[in-house]
Amino acid sequence: MSMTATLAPAPRRPLQNGRTRPHAASFRRSPPRPAGRPLVSSEHFLDWLQPGIHADLIAGQIFTRSPVSYHHALYVNFLDRLMRNYIEEFDLGVLLRETSAIRLGPRDTFLPDLAYFTPEQAARLGNAYVDFAPVFVIEVLSSATSARDRGAKFSAYEAHGVMEYWLIDPDNAEHHFYRRTGDILGEYAADGSPRIDTLSIPGFWIKREWLAVANRLPKVAACLADLRTARRRR
Repeated sequence: MSMTATLAPAPRRPLQNGRTRPHAASFRRSPPRPAGRPLVSSEHFLDWLQPGIHADLIAGQIFTRSPVSYHHALYVNFLDRLMRNYIEEFDLGVLLRETSAIRLGPRDTFLPDLAYFTPEQAARLGNAYVDFAPVFVIEVLSSATSARDRGAKFSAYEAHGVMEYWLIDPDNAEHHFYRRTGDILGEYAADGSPRIDTLSIPGFWIKREWLAVANRLPKVAACLADLRTARRRR
């Protein structure tokens, strides 16, 4: 389940110099934003966002996310463990999960399921949030977020320079893989290719069969062994 949210102003408290500042904005669920209502800025959204709140700011509107399904969690955990171990073993950068906010623009701030940053990008990462686009993003779909992951968020990732974007379907295994071609993200490996390569992470790839069934995902250790063997043969 997903829904839009509004930011309710909170009482203000005095500063030492006599001025006032707002408390962290309180959160309340609401119907979709009516036409003409002022949009939320990324700055306001980031000030409001707290640990444990899973939400995206898309074109100035806040969309909260309910707890994910079991299959969704299985896919995210598998890809996280596989990619994180590979990236760390070969010192290839940083992988962040959905607890990290990525500010793409003044009214677009997302918390993607997985976001990869090269070593050069990792050196620029701030402590509070990320203020530039990752090279590679993975979103695992759900019924509530699928339309946005395929639509508004896809367009934003495309516009802000993401080089590769994977959409993983945990229920039907209809996965889609996109790679930058000029100004757009074009689909690749749409012919059922048994191996899906990424250009963003040197030497990293997955077998399509690894993602075939959510509750029968392979052991990460075995997949890493395949990746190591292929890397040594390069």
